[in-house]
Amino acid sequence: MIQTKKTYFILMFLMAIASSCTDKVYETFMANSPVYLSYTDLRSAVKMTAARELNNPGKIYFKDQYIFINEKMLGVHVYDVSNPANPQNKGFIEIPGNVDIAIKDNILYADSYVDLVSIDVSSFSAIKEVGRLQKIFAYTLPIYDTKYPLAKVDQENGVVTAWDVKSVRQEIEQRYYPVYYDNSKYLYYDAAAVSAGVGGTSGTAYGVAGSMARFALYKNMLYTVDPYNLYTLKLNSASDVTLLNTTMLGWNVETIFITDNHMFLGTQNGMIVQSLEVPENPSQIASYSHITACDPVVIKGDLAFVTLKGGTTCRGTVNQLDVIRMSNGYSKFELLKSYPMFGPQGLGIDDDLLFVCDGDAGLKIYNSSDPLAITSNMIASFPLINAYDVIPMNNYLFMIGDKGFMLYDYSNVQNIKQIGFIPVVKKS
Repeated sequence: MIQTKKTYFILMFLMAIASSCTDKVYETFMANSPVYLSYTDLRSAVKMTAARELNNPGKIYFKDQYIFINEKMLGVHVYDVSNPANPQNKGFIEIPGNVDIAIKDNILYADSYVDLVSIDVSSFSAIKEVGRLQKIFAYTLPIYDTKYPLAKVDQENGVVTAWDVKSVRQEIEQRYYPVYYDNSKYLYYDAAAVSAGVGGTSGTAYGVAGSMARFALYKNMLYTVDPYNLYTLKLNSASDVTLLNTTMLGWNVETIFITDNHMFLGTQNGMIVQSLEVPENPSQIASYSHITACDPVVIKGDLAFVTLKGGTTCRGTVNQLDVIRMSNGYSKFELLKSYPMFGPQGLGIDDDLLFVCDGDAGLKIYNSSDPLAITSNMIASFPLINAYDVIPMNNYLFMIGDKGFMLYDYSNVQNIKQIGFIPVVKKS
């Protein structure tokens, strides 16, 4: 028995030596090689620069007399719309990796890849970063060329801003088959398809944005969502923001809208309702399921207006507007009616006026006072304007789309007219 144990330990020792002497194995292959922006450069990049053209606009946000237009993954354009018919370009705030913004008082909160940054915008001639929470958001990767595998990503090198398809030589694991690396833990963004907005409250303290919201302000809280998580952040001061909770919500969360002390989360599979009775600890009280589709939502009283859009990124095939009545403290739902649409995205509501961005069918404006006869009460339509979000505010409609930023005057509902346009200038 003693001899057997001795032989066993000798064999284990020899196997360990053999393993330690094994050469590393490399493979050379064509792959998507990451292009990094270092964390040092990321965290020293926020600044106000000269006005520039719209090239690839994302969401819009309204605060006081200014419209903020996101340039996808690059930063924010600032326009003075005190004269809506003649917007004045005040400049561009560079924020690498930016998709969402929200503004409380004079502090602009923005995502910058994995960070949340706080920017004092009380003076556009002297904006300054006043706070930053590092690495609170999920590490994201750009959409890549699926004809090639991904080379290894090292998060310590910084954030990935692009891919360079080239030959790479990479160590592979000692297995019977090659394994490049596990990318399942990363989120992916499509810089050509990012769009969103911010639910909020009008007035001097908070800004207002469109229905494609991923950031929302409530009291001294900021809520943000990614496809899987709800981030609850407390705004202690301009320079002091605390992440209180990161809550797993499920899959495919897209938008966030707050009204009447409740938070409504639009997902590709339905709507989640959370109570904000304790703002520091949102609690789910109900959920509503629908077919799979992209799903922004706006609320008026006990009615939820939801657009469902099918397509490549949204999956599903149905395009429609759903009107849902909510009761029992937003915990019970009744689908009142569904209206066929062409390809609806963002929407907005002002009293009984319902504005719907309906893909290539253009902007549609309805009287929604009778939720069972909405499409029979169209007030106006502006066809062939493919837009994806709107903000109705003080009888002016701010709309963003692939061709640019448009302004409408709806003070006379019998004569709604376009009064301004800022075009997108595509880079050659």
